[in-house]
Amino acid sequence: MTKVHFIAIGGSVMHQLAIALKNKGYQVTGSDDEIFEPALSNLQQAGILPATTGWDATRITPDLDAVILGMHAREDNPELIKAREMHLKIYSFPEYIFQESKNKTRVAIGGSHGKTTTTAMVMHALQYNHQAFDYLVGAKLTGFAQSVNITDAPVIVCEADEYPASVIEKRPKFHFLHPQIAVLTGIAWDHINVFPTYDIYKEQFAIFIRQMEPGQVLIYNAGDAELVALVTATGGHLQLLPYGLPKHTIEQGVTRVYFGDHSTALEVFGDHNLLNLHAAKLVCNQLGVSDADFLAAIASFTGAAKRLELVAKNEHCVIYRDFAHAPSKVKATMEATKHQFPQRKLIAVLELHTYSSLNADFLEQYDHALDTADIAVVFYSKHALEIKRMPDLAPELIAQRFGRNDLQVFNNREKLEAFLSAQNYQDTNLLLMSSGTYDGLDFSKLKELLPNN
Repeated sequence: MTKVHFIAIGGSVMHQLAIALKNKGYQVTGSDDEIFEPALSNLQQAGILPATTGWDATRITPDLDAVILGMHAREDNPELIKAREMHLKIYSFPEYIFQESKNKTRVAIGGSHGKTTTTAMVMHALQYNHQAFDYLVGAKLTGFAQSVNITDAPVIVCEADEYPASVIEKRPKFHFLHPQIAVLTGIAWDHINVFPTYDIYKEQFAIFIRQMEPGQVLIYNAGDAELVALVTATGGHLQLLPYGLPKHTIEQGVTRVYFGDHSTALEVFGDHNLLNLHAAKLVCNQLGVSDADFLAAIASFTGAAKRLELVAKNEHCVIYRDFAHAPSKVKATMEATKHQFPQRKLIAVLELHTYSSLNADFLEQYDHALDTADIAVVFYSKHALEIKRMPDLAPELIAQRFGRNDLQVFNNREKLEAFLSAQNYQDTNLLLMSSGTYDGLDFSKLKELLPNN
C-alpha cells in the first residue's frame, strides 16, 4: 500500500488532496500546528485528522513513499528536516499532482484571471457529458464533493496557479504540471510580494509555454496584447488555438451565446465569462466534446463560488458578491454588471485585502479601476494591515491612487454598513468585490437592503 504523509495537512487544497488519496486506497497521515473549519470536519470525517496538533519528527518513517509539503510549512519544520535527513521523496502539492497524473491527459488552465471559472466550466461540461476525469480547482463547485479528486481516470483538469509551490520549491506551481492541453487567459501583474517586477511575473508564463512539448495544444486569449506577443515569441513549437469573444446577445438581462448553428441561454454573464466559456469549449473540443454537447451542458452552469455570486435580488435590485481584487478583475466584473443591467445605477464596494492591493506603490495599478461605478467605495481593514505587517494607508492616498475625487473610503466595518444602509437601491445594483470578508460583514443581512416597492 502506498504510504503518504502531509506536512501542513490543514490547508484548503492540501486536505482535499489528502482525502482524495485516502479514497483512492492510500495510507494517509498528516500534521499541522492549527487546523480550521471546514478542513477540521472534512479530515475527521475521512478518518485522517491528526490526533494532536503540532509537528512531531517521529511521524516521519523510512517506509513513507512520499512526503507532501504544504505552503504553510517553514524550512525549519522538524518533520521536513527529518524527511530530508532520511532522503525521502519530498513533493510540493503540484509536483505530487504530476506524479499521480503522468499517464493521464493533463489539462492546465492558467492566467492572471478567470482560471477558476474556466476550470469549473470544463469540469461542469465533462461531468454533464459523463466523461471520467480527475481535477484540481481552487474553489468549491456545485456538483463536486471536493476540490481535488485523484482516481484512475484518463484525464485530469487542473487550475494552474502561478504562485510558488512550497517553502523549498520557489518555482510557480504551474511549472510542474507539464500539460498536453493548456489555457492562458491573460497576463496582468499580481503577487508583487513574490514577483517584484512585471517582467519577472511575465517571465513565469514564458517558461510555462517553453516547457510544453512540441505539438501540444495552447489555447490563449487573442484579445490580450501582452499574451499574444508572448505566445508569438515563445509558442512556435505548439499547436496554437486563439480565442475571443463569441457571438452573443443580451435580452432582458439574459445572455445567449452562439457557436455555429448551436446556441443556448446562460445563467452567467459578462464579457469575461464569455471569454472563459470560449476557452472551456476549446478544451472540451480537444477532449472529444462537440459544440452541441458543450452548450447543452453550459446552459446549467451557475458559476464558481464568489464569482458574481448572487446574494439577493428582486425586480428593482440585484446584490452580487465577487472574488475580484486585482485591477483587471475589478474592471471586468463591474463592466459585466453594468453591461447586463445598463439602465441601473451601480454601487461598487472593493475591499483591499491582498498584499498587492494594500501596497501603496502597487495601488497605482488601480488608477480609474472603479470608474464604471456610479457610486464607488473602497474598504480596507487595519487588522489586515497588521497581520501582513504593512504600514497604514491614508484614505486620501487611496482616493488619489484610484483617480476618483468622490471615492468613499472606509476602514471601519460599522461605518461601511451604515453607508450601505443609507443608500437608495431603487433600480440600483450593489456589487461587493473582495477575496476577504470586509472584516466580518454579515452577507446574509444584505437582503434587507432590497427596496420593497
